[in-house]
Amino acid sequence: MESDIRFYARRVAQERIAAKNAVTAEARARRLELAEKFQEKLTQLEAC
Repeated sequence: MESDIRFYARRVAQERIAAKNAVTAEARARRLELAEKFQEKLTQLEAC
Protein backbone atom coordinates (compact mmCIF):
# COMPACT_ATOMS: atom_id res chain seq x y z
CA MET A 1 0.00 0.00 0.00
CA GLU A 2 1.19 3.49 -0.85
CA SER A 3 2.10 5.76 2.05
CA ASP A 4 0.23 9.00 2.60
CA ILE A 5 3.38 11.02 1.93
CA ARG A 6 3.95 9.32 -1.42
CA PHE A 7 0.27 9.70 -2.33
CA TYR A 8 0.22 13.45 -1.66
CA ALA A 9 3.59 13.99 -3.35
CA ARG A 10 2.31 12.16 -6.44
CA ARG A 11 -0.95 14.12 -6.46
CA VAL A 12 0.91 17.45 -6.18
CA ALA A 13 3.00 16.52 -9.21
CA GLN A 14 -0.03 15.29 -11.17
CA GLU A 15 -2.05 18.43 -10.50
CA ARG A 16 0.85 20.72 -11.44
CA ILE A 17 1.28 18.86 -14.74
CA ALA A 18 -2.47 19.05 -15.36
CA ALA A 19 -2.40 22.79 -14.66
CA LYS A 20 0.46 23.24 -17.10
CA ASN A 21 -1.51 21.38 -19.78
CA ALA A 22 -4.90 22.95 -19.00
CA VAL A 23 -6.78 24.44 -21.92
CA THR A 24 -8.62 27.18 -20.04
CA ALA A 25 -7.59 29.62 -17.33
CA GLU A 26 -10.38 28.29 -15.10
CA ALA A 27 -9.12 24.72 -15.39
CA ARG A 28 -5.56 25.88 -14.71
CA ALA A 29 -6.66 27.77 -11.59
CA ARG A 30 -8.66 24.79 -10.31
CA ARG A 31 -5.70 22.43 -10.80
CA LEU A 32 -3.30 24.82 -9.08
CA GLU A 33 -5.72 25.14 -6.17
CA LEU A 34 -5.84 21.36 -5.82
CA ALA A 35 -2.05 21.16 -6.02
CA GLU A 36 -1.80 23.74 -3.25
CA LYS A 37 -4.20 21.78 -1.01
CA PHE A 38 -2.28 18.56 -1.58
CA GLN A 39 0.99 20.39 -0.88
CA GLU A 40 -0.41 21.66 2.44
CA LYS A 41 -1.38 18.11 3.45
CA LEU A 42 2.06 16.84 2.40
CA THR A 43 3.80 19.53 4.44
CA GLN A 44 1.71 18.62 7.48
CA LEU A 45 2.55 14.94 7.15
CA GLU A 46 6.26 15.58 6.70
CA ALA A 47 6.31 17.74 9.84
CA CYS A 48 5.17 14.78 11.99
